[in-house]
Amino acid sequence: MEEAVSAADANRRFSVLLRGVREGNSYVVTSHGKPVARILPADAQEETTSGARSALLSRLAKQPVVDAGRWSRDELYED
Repeated sequence: MEEAVSAADANRRFSVLLRGVREGNSYVVTSHGKPVARILPADAQEETTSGARSALLSRLAKQPVVDAGRWSRDELYED
């Protein structure tokens, strides 16, 4: 579970947050109560990216191929 931390607090306690990240914790940095960034272990992002890629490829493999026909260059670039 990610712990929410304000941007000002993250700035003051950055070294403490990094120690927490080394231990596997992750944090959501907020500004005026809205999430703006995540601080998480570097290897967690690779796992997330890999999972997202797998999910996307699986979804695309299940979708039927749509024949859109041939398009001219003008049709592709018209506003």
